[in-house]
Amino acid sequence: MGSLYYGASAPISIEDRALAHLKVVVATKLRRNESFTLSWQHQDGDQQGRSTVWLHPSIPLRFVFDEPEAPELSRRWIEELAHSANSSGGITLVAEHLETAEPAETVLS
Repeated sequence: MGSLYYGASAPISIEDRALAHLKVVVATKLRRNESFTLSWQHQDGDQQGRSTVWLHPSIPLRFVFDEPEAPELSRRWIEELAHSANSSGGITLVAEHLETAEPAETVLS
């Protein structure tokens, strides 16, 4: 379980794989000097509900991962997060849609 540290607020716990994908989208938006919101549902064990923070390039941000190796990233998940980042509602951290491989067709020669 990774953590997102934003300003002086308490760390936000986010699963490492989700945090890695989120980092790509957030870094892209902030590099462009764009502000936006980030929303998520609270984890099991936390108070029930959801939270939203306003992300701004001038506020310190740090991504901390438990796993030492970066996971392989899903282009589809990054695109979904980026699409939501560009909407009026901001980024909504959604579960990954696992990409399933199509069964290989046998080619006879």
